[in-house]
Amino acid sequence: MVQRRWIQYSPPRPGPVFRKVRADHATETAQDYVEAVSDIVHRRGVCRVKHLAEYMGVSHVTVSRTIARLRDEHLVETEQYRPIRLTARGERLAAESRRRHEVVLLFLLALGVPEAEAGSDAEGIEHHVGSATLQCMEQFLHHQPVGEKDQR
Repeated sequence: MVQRRWIQYSPPRPGPVFRKVRADHATETAQDYVEAVSDIVHRRGVCRVKHLAEYMGVSHVTVSRTIARLRDEHLVETEQYRPIRLTARGERLAAESRRRHEVVLLFLLALGVPEAEAGSDAEGIEHHVGSATLQCMEQFLHHQPVGEKDQR
């Protein structure tokens, strides 16, 4: 008979890596929402709760709660029955989020990742990639000939 040994698992102690991941998760929703508000305003001229609910694929209640939190964080301005507007701080966050997304997306495409997969992967990676990594991605992209992929 084979005797089984049980290994006791001890979770790692929180360290800088885990703190960064938790911080990234905490700001992820805010980044997605301000970017979405910006996109909707540029496409439609105004952004309302119903537009965000459709765009994000969530309920009206979820959007209302999130917008209330973003208002408390001074990222959006809104009043009942009025469109949602980004504050200057919200505009800056939306622009930075959009830039990060574009760099990550172009980097994945340069690696040869199929467009549909690169788009969905970039949506998650953009929130967690560090500034040094993002800078390296940009440098890589500047040294890549436009339109050419590595032929292996």
